[in-house]
Amino acid sequence: MLLTHAEIDRAAFREAMSHFAAAVSLVTTDGPAGRRGVTVTSVCSVSDDPATLLVCLNRSSAANARFAENGVFAVNVLADRSEPVARAFAGEGKLDLDQRFASGRWTTLETGAPILEDSIVSFDCRILESRTVATHQVTIGQVVGLSVPRAGHSLLYRARRYHALQHLEPE
Repeated sequence: MLLTHAEIDRAAFREAMSHFAAAVSLVTTDGPAGRRGVTVTSVCSVSDDPATLLVCLNRSSAANARFAENGVFAVNVLADRSEPVARAFAGEGKLDLDQRFASGRWTTLETGAPILEDSIVSFDCRILESRTVATHQVTIGQVVGLSVPRAGHSLLYRARRYHALQHLEPE
């Protein structure tokens, strides 16, 4: 069945988007407004000159304002071994902020945003611009630091479940 513009509602859109396989990242911040971390699948590169990333954060959580207030964020690309961390920062178990951060080991690079030591790669960013689009805050950050990429199978999210992307060797 084909849905037209007038027929697309929120539930239908969310169901369709659940079939969009995406890498799972943990976006973090720290600074005068305090620490914050959220599990997201909405991250993409914008440019390599200068190196910039785009992240989308749901505005339904008032705590997400900390990202803009701190002016910095880190994108931690998660390996399948970090699924428990992804679940904690997605809100499973109703853990408080300290318990969520206790689920991983952290360091910092340039901005002070938390870098998950076990991530595949992390991007440390300063916010260049941010704008509200419907239910989300679309934020673009300039990359000012990178972690050294680590081995691991990428953690993906599709059909409302976590999956490991197994690296296929060339034949």
